[in-house]
Amino acid sequence: MSEVRLRLWCRGVVQGVGFRPLVHRLAAELQLVGEVENVAGAVRLELQGERRSLELLVRRLPEALQPPGALEPLAPEWLPPLVPAPPGLRIAAASAQPLGAALVAPSLVADLAPCPTCLAELHDPANRRYRYPFISCSQCGPRYSIASAEPYARAHTSLAGFRLCALCQREFDDPGDRRFHAETIGCPTCGPQLQWQGPADCGADPLAAALALLAAGGILALQGVGGFQLLVAAGDPAAVARLRQRKQRPAKPLALLVADLEAIAPLVELSGPERLQLQHPAAPIVLLRLRPGQHQLFAGVAPGSAALGVMLPASPLHQLLAEGFGRPLVATSGNRSGEPLCLDPAEAFDRLAGIADGFLLHNRPIARRLDDSVLQVIEGRPVLLRRARGYAPQALALQAPPGTALALGGDLKSAPALARGGRVWLAPLLGDLAGPLPQQLLSEGLEQLLERHDPVLAALACDGHPGYASHQLAAVAARRLGIPLQLVQHHRAHGLAVAAEHGLQLPLLVWACDGLGYGEPAGASGHRLWGGELLWLTAAGAERWACLRPFPLPGGERAMAEPRRAALGLLAAAGPEALGHPGAAACRAAFSPGDWQLLLQAIASGCHSPLCSSTGRLFDAAASLLDLCQRSSFEGEAGLLLEGLALQAPPPLVAPMPLLPAAGLELGWLDWQPLLHSLLNAGVSPQESAACFHASLAAGLASAAAQAAGRLGATTVLLAGGCFQNRLLLERSAAALRAAGLVPRWAEQLPSNDGGLALGQLWAALADPSITK
Repeated sequence: MSEVRLRLWCRGVVQGVGFRPLVHRLAAELQLVGEVENVAGAVRLELQGERRSLELLVRRLPEALQPPGALEPLAPEWLPPLVPAPPGLRIAAASAQPLGAALVAPSLVADLAPCPTCLAELHDPANRRYRYPFISCSQCGPRYSIASAEPYARAHTSLAGFRLCALCQREFDDPGDRRFHAETIGCPTCGPQLQWQGPADCGADPLAAALALLAAGGILALQGVGGFQLLVAAGDPAAVARLRQRKQRPAKPLALLVADLEAIAPLVELSGPERLQLQHPAAPIVLLRLRPGQHQLFAGVAPGSAALGVMLPASPLHQLLAEGFGRPLVATSGNRSGEPLCLDPAEAFDRLAGIADGFLLHNRPIARRLDDSVLQVIEGRPVLLRRARGYAPQALALQAPPGTALALGGDLKSAPALARGGRVWLAPLLGDLAGPLPQQLLSEGLEQLLERHDPVLAALACDGHPGYASHQLAAVAARRLGIPLQLVQHHRAHGLAVAAEHGLQLPLLVWACDGLGYGEPAGASGHRLWGGELLWLTAAGAERWACLRPFPLPGGERAMAEPRRAALGLLAAAGPEALGHPGAAACRAAFSPGDWQLLLQAIASGCHSPLCSSTGRLFDAAASLLDLCQRSSFEGEAGLLLEGLALQAPPPLVAPMPLLPAAGLELGWLDWQPLLHSLLNAGVSPQESAACFHASLAAGLASAAAQAAGRLGATTVLLAGGCFQNRLLLERSAAALRAAGLVPRWAEQLPSNDGGLALGQLWAALADPSITK
């Protein structure tokens, strides 16, 4: 058979997962010659040989590539052979394209936890990489966090300055070695090294010094994978309290790092799917429900929560620390509350000097900040709550409409997204845009994306709130480039994000339940702060069919951090009897008598007391009335405590939530007043009240959705928005919808909170017929 030449563009998760070595091995077996090269966004194959052999290679590639690698459908291009033929097989990488802020990096793969083979070598005294904290291979190790340019190649990472020793070079060049072209290869002779900065040097062993500090109750600053982390002994209440005080994080749950699952299994309910997610190469934090009676052992780690966030080691260094300590460690972000992660030692010495007692460092620079990813398992499937290390920058597993568009999401949990060529990339979490550094990162990343995609960018999309920093950045960029700016209503975007992920076609029903989002002009509804909306999503927009009965927020945005204000607004809307009810004593006691009266006057006059239909603020009000939380130290604290309390109760009674007629709404207001009466009932325990709250709200949401679905002929209901991070609310709502004959869907690949907002904005922009694709 005569020779031909094959050109193949391989896209998907194909860089940093051993794909080029795999192609080389298969091509050598089939006696092919040519080149396999990493290029921007793909791997290019240019191979020559008998056509039958080349066709066999094309068939075998998708089967031979192991997770986390993944291939998109292949489209072979057949060309005349080169004369003379290439002399052999060559692995290459295209010239570097600097990444800069790199909100989106299509060529790159996420960071991968140590593979089983590397872990075995790490623990083998006969292996030359025994206990080497930076052991890796073509199947595992740092990727995105060390990349300075694309496509993926050692010279384009922060390992470029580490010249391989003879033994490592031999492995790198040997097609029969498992580290053949493993770009992060290294060993104790030629690779990165640990360093110690702290009160005791423990000789020449930085790891021993770190372990001694932890054993003594000290706080360790660790240079991790995507930035610094702070570690303490989880079982030392004084050390945990000291970390909270210094970090200024009084109550927000902290994650646990364990060497293996046996260390935590007696404390938590650990299902098979949860075990699989903990052992996933992404090494996320997985929220695990505590077993009954186990709330006190690590009470300072996640106070009031029904779950513990647990992760297995994300790197060999984490593995050695966790094993060496032998007990669970708290591992939390290396920053003060509200600040970004520290990235390099100089920054850590400056910003963590008053927090950490010692610093375990290394000389492999971190190229970009990546926080730990967080997920929980719902009905056996993983649901991401934070998408960062281990998942970004890989494309989402969904098919996008044609066209190229960029969406900036919101200001909370900022995570922009790019759609191009039918694929979508969601940037890793940048954080809240309240501080200058996240705004700077977003601005730099936006400029880089616009520079690369300006000629083909159809639109920029953002939230409709004019006060958002993301909105203002998008508006300026759109005017400068002369491209359309799509303003997408907040809750419509939440719903569209779920529809996009599941590949569902409009029209669709969605319950969008979150904190506060900018609604449409107030008009007949009387309020613009939304957060509990039943929407009918159509190609033209979103029709509002129902919402939670509005209530005032005395102090406006200030009420977002003070559940007592939400409770006061709820009581005032319910009337004088509720304000004076004995069950409202905890809320009244949270104010001075003078402040109570002043705020009631403000509500009565409408002064700085806007109406809202927010589910999140309803949770806040319930937590205040049950005296769980009067002032929040972090977003969602009230809801977390309410859920934790609810899980301690037997199956609850359900308070009805009727629909009240309201102008401009097909179904009207979902009335919370009966639910309020149940919260004020002094004859019911707080646990029963919290359980009743969740069950009643879920039943009310499902009942309203069922009525709308009956009129509209809908069969599916989307559950969107940050309140559905509450596992109990989500599971009860899904069960109630199924009981009504409806199919529930919710976000899984990306957060239901504002971290997934950009995907919905993209769908709105790409569906707009006024945009030329």
